[in-house]
Amino acid sequence: MTTVQAIEAAVEQLAPEQRAQFRAWFEAFDAREWDLQVEQDLGTGRLDWLAEEALGDLSAGRCTDR
Repeated sequence: MTTVQAIEAAVEQLAPEQRAQFRAWFEAFDAREWDLQVEQDLGTGRLDWLAEEALGDLSAGRCTDR
């Protein structure tokens, strides 16, 4: 049995309240991981193309205040 399978089996055994607690913890954990990845990507310039594209759209008049 792999670690993932063991975790899945353990989660299946949790009571509904415990699953809710686990779900909340995992959502927060996942959000922190996502934020860290975005920060790293910003620091390396990996997302610069998005800003350039948005500024190009703004300059071309393809943006609205809606």
